[in-house]
Amino acid sequence: MSITISGLTKIYGIQRAVNNITFSINKGEIVGFLGPNGAGKSTTMKIITGYLPADKGTVLVGGIDVSKNPIATKKKVGYLAEANPLYYDMYVREYLSFVAGVHEVSDIKSAVERVIGLTGLAIESKKKTGQLSKGYKQRVGLAAALIHDPEVLILDEPTSGLDPNQIVEIRNVIKEQGINKTVLFSSHILQEVEAICNRVIIINKGEIVEDNLITNLTGNKLTESIVIEFQESVDESIFEGISNPIKVSSNTWIFTTENPDLVRKQLMELVFKKSLNVISLKNQSNVNLEAVFRQVTASK
Repeated sequence: MSITISGLTKIYGIQRAVNNITFSINKGEIVGFLGPNGAGKSTTMKIITGYLPADKGTVLVGGIDVSKNPIATKKKVGYLAEANPLYYDMYVREYLSFVAGVHEVSDIKSAVERVIGLTGLAIESKKKTGQLSKGYKQRVGLAAALIHDPEVLILDEPTSGLDPNQIVEIRNVIKEQGINKTVLFSSHILQEVEAICNRVIIINKGEIVEDNLITNLTGNKLTESIVIEFQESVDESIFEGISNPIKVSSNTWIFTTENPDLVRKQLMELVFKKSLNVISLKNQSNVNLEAVFRQVTASK
């Protein structure tokens, strides 16, 4: 099961909320979907889940076109929306049974007990959803997304309102589910993304500005990051043969490498060969996802 998006565009009036984006996610991947407020994350997620129509482009869930067969794709998708709409007058088990019925789950009672145990809702399960704290409401939303054992999970700010202990519990649930599912996970808590995801897609002003493995972006204990800033704009093709170029802006690039001395040597040879003007060349240790996020979203 996978998600494949090609040339996706959504326009509100004169604003291009999503502008011709393309990416794919495979089974077993937990991908962080990041961006500033208003970048187009929630719009993209709503299009994937069939809640919004696209103006252009295609979205396939497991090879099925969302626009042509929305019911079939919704059966395969579990969606926790950022707003997390709940019926506050319904008890927790009652609400989950209702959602299971909508999805035509064959053994509703068993499915409800399974997700209550999975999301740690047992202690609050006899309350109405409107009586729950925000953190437990998020758990109910996640349980509802999992009730029909979907092949794809779309999670928009799933840890919002959770305390530190709850965050760890839900993080473990998501990681466990991600072993056999396709998971697209959006959050402004970048430490959570680093803890849960193996890859991130960063969107800014409706366009994808980064799509990479987190280890490539931030490095690890065996790697070092080298940042070079040129006076002029340079294209990625100029770095052929040099390890892992990551674009920060048109004139600034990061290289993550296990051999920083070699990369510095290669860069300086390139500078002399191409008569480039270097503003700075420096090492960065322990580059975190927040630094990468700020760099790539500030560059547009």
